[in-house]
Amino acid sequence: MPRVYNFSAGPSMLPVEVLQRAADEMLDYKGSGQSVMEMSHRSKVFESIIQEAEQLVRELLNVPANYKVLFLQGGASTQFAAIPLNFMNGSNKADFIITGQWANKAYQEAAKYGSARIVASSKDKTFSYIPKTTREDFDPEADYAYICFNNTIYGTKFNYIPDTGDVPLIADISSCIMSEPLDVTKFAMVYAGAQKNIGPAGLTLCIIREDMLGKARDITPTMLNYQIMAENDSLYNTPPCYAIYMCKLVLEHLKETGGLEAAKERNEKKAKLLYDYLDSSDLFKATVVPEDRSLMNVPFVTGNEELDAKFVKEATAAGFINLKGHRTVGGMRASIYNAMPYEGVEALVDFMKKFEMENK
Repeated sequence: MPRVYNFSAGPSMLPVEVLQRAADEMLDYKGSGQSVMEMSHRSKVFESIIQEAEQLVRELLNVPANYKVLFLQGGASTQFAAIPLNFMNGSNKADFIITGQWANKAYQEAAKYGSARIVASSKDKTFSYIPKTTREDFDPEADYAYICFNNTIYGTKFNYIPDTGDVPLIADISSCIMSEPLDVTKFAMVYAGAQKNIGPAGLTLCIIREDMLGKARDITPTMLNYQIMAENDSLYNTPPCYAIYMCKLVLEHLKETGGLEAAKERNEKKAKLLYDYLDSSDLFKATVVPEDRSLMNVPFVTGNEELDAKFVKEATAAGFINLKGHRTVGGMRASIYNAMPYEGVEALVDFMKKFEMENK
């Protein structure tokens, strides 16, 4: 059957060119006579794969030399515990801006290890906006401040980088990584689960400023200690080898198609098409205030749960899959990551217009 348009929030669609190349190299990677799936992580050939992947991360995001790039297992959720274990060991305090479920889970996990404080929250309006903060809102003694830069479930994105003064800022960038340029130097750490924009599930990318390392608590499990992982170039144990290889292919494709400036231009064009329709529609409504809308995740509703369910069912039958909203919020959500072509969003909007005409 033909490929569908997959609007999943993750694991999400990958570029067809990347999938084809992976298929071509499945049985024999560059004349090695073996698949990357079978390859020793201690081999020279895999060493070149992970080194090339790191170099691409550094090049695309302009990562300075004083930041470590780590390829880890455990998903972004594991970092919710790893971050306080590694960094919440000075004043034993950390500040959080709560803009959705994932920031709140990180806050709850940190609260197990010290004094976690909510600086601002958009819970009062179902996380439909990003709260504004100033430097004065943050505790200057905090070991770090934490944000989720793009909120996959609620479809919001920070349109500014919070000024935290001298407090190190950490950001979960899982659902917006590599979608547009980002000034990594504004952060002490950024991290992302790969399965939304840079590869398949099973890999977490962490970019950490070196001066943050070496502060882990004595009780920190070895596998969660960033310094140990950094000292071993992400090869302390067997890493998610095939996921790292796939990430490398995605990053190569990103570079070949113009880098992050070009990606931003494509993503803005796709998002504008969908948001413009939602703002003009009499049936569908976007749920996020315009100034804080994500380029990656677009939630919308009809205002009628039965009609929402009908839309999802008919859309799925028409080849637009995974449009059902997150179970905690309902409605619909179109995740339009880098790999979603403009034609996919165009086809979705055409389908939505047809559905609207038939369901007035």
